[in-house]
Amino acid sequence: MEIERSSHDLIPQKQQNWQNREEWFFNREHTDTYEQWYEGPYKRAEVWQKKIMENLVGKDQRVKTLLEFGCGTTRFTRWWQEIGIEATGGDISPFMLSQALHLFEGDLVMADSHHMPFKDHSFDALAFVTTFEYYKDPVKVIQEAARVGKYGIVMGMMNRNSPKVVRRRIQQVFGRNPFYITATFYTPEKLISIIDKALQGRDYSIEWKCTGLPNWFPVQQWNVPVGDFFGLYVKFHDIQNE
Repeated sequence: MEIERSSHDLIPQKQQNWQNREEWFFNREHTDTYEQWYEGPYKRAEVWQKKIMENLVGKDQRVKTLLEFGCGTTRFTRWWQEIGIEATGGDISPFMLSQALHLFEGDLVMADSHHMPFKDHSFDALAFVTTFEYYKDPVKVIQEAARVGKYGIVMGMMNRNSPKVVRRRIQQVFGRNPFYITATFYTPEKLISIIDKALQGRDYSIEWKCTGLPNWFPVQQWNVPVGDFFGLYVKFHDIQNE
């Protein structure tokens, strides 16, 4: 007798419930359409997200190589390559990485960001783009990033100080938005407090900038903690360029 199996059945139960909870990125119904989000209504937002992250990282001339964890289909990993940074992608979702294999020519690794399979200072920087919201132990992830990334950590994420976060939570109540059920949204201030806890004893500086403002607004990036998205860069000063 032939038994029909869904793609969800092919992932071991332990991985389906990574961090002891269901995650949307282990569901092909959602991961197969991931790239379409950015080609549709999110296109304008993506442009500004990239602008502020390039501005933040570009100020640190030491960064030539970068590891992006939670790379997904490598939407942003490909872009790092485009702006001249040698990028590698890492993700825990086999469904995301199966698409990345066809879209990205660089190196990829399937691993958990809480336990990065790399030696100390393997890359000049670590990047997290719209993925840090899903980590149950953010302090440990930052410490891993600081171990593997030599000069800095760049983060881009949805801002808790945004009307869209309220809208997404309301959508969840009605079962219309499964993507943020397990997400923790941060403000720049809250994220910086977690970074400070994780990096005690290190010498570093932090710069951040918000975007995701209405199209009619006179500026599209600013240093006020209001907007749909913010980018943040942690620059280490206790590691000298070699």
